[in-house]
Amino acid sequence: MQNLIRYFINLFDKISNRKVINELKKYFINDINVFFDVGGHHGETTIWFSKFFKIKKIYIFEPNFDSFNILKKKISKINKKFTIKIYNFALGNENKEADLKQMIESSSSTFHDLDENSQYYKRKKKILTLFFDKKLFNEKRAQIVNFVDFIKEEKVDYIDLLKIDTEGYELNILKGLNDSIKKTKLIYFEHHFDLMIKKGYKFNDINQLLMQNGFKQVFKNKMVFRKSFEYIYINSGIKG
Repeated sequence: MQNLIRYFINLFDKISNRKVINELKKYFINDINVFFDVGGHHGETTIWFSKFFKIKKIYIFEPNFDSFNILKKKISKINKKFTIKIYNFALGNENKEADLKQMIESSSSTFHDLDENSQYYKRKKKILTLFFDKKLFNEKRAQIVNFVDFIKEEKVDYIDLLKIDTEGYELNILKGLNDSIKKTKLIYFEHHFDLMIKKGYKFNDINQLLMQNGFKQVFKNKMVFRKSFEYIYINSGIKG
């Protein structure tokens, strides 16, 4: 059942992905030098982007161990001329271990607590468990690495494109960039407006952080079947 649901979601997401690609083409004609895929899951975004852009360096982060193993196999099929590094940990604003709620539908895994009484959670549980009364997730420890520490250790001078799909952990990741956010050209992320995930922040908190660092919103897209939107912000301080 989960695979069938994922199939249809991916089908509709391809339409959204086309819109994203068309927007990115305005800023990257052919080449992307440095791409960070934070919340890589099974490599869907990296594989999709690699069809439209020549990406010189790709960094992918996926804390879910099962998803990470699938990611490794799928990424191995990408053109070998790309430099691709994958990591089995999350990025955030501190170095620590945390409980990752690994959902039955693995792309929805999150570090945040879930409101199991929310209508969105109840509806999702019915669909994913075929109305059987069983848990929607299990918890496993996962590593979180401070984003700016990683950048310094890897000697990353700039990021052309930062993609974040982390089920409510976006603000933590952006805060973890610290001053390196000013050396990031484009940020593409997903934000959930449903009440299932107890994020502890609102979209306006992300918007304010980005605006304070010289970014402006250039793209917004409603995702099919979900109370979620995709956004692209561009750093006004970086030319070209």
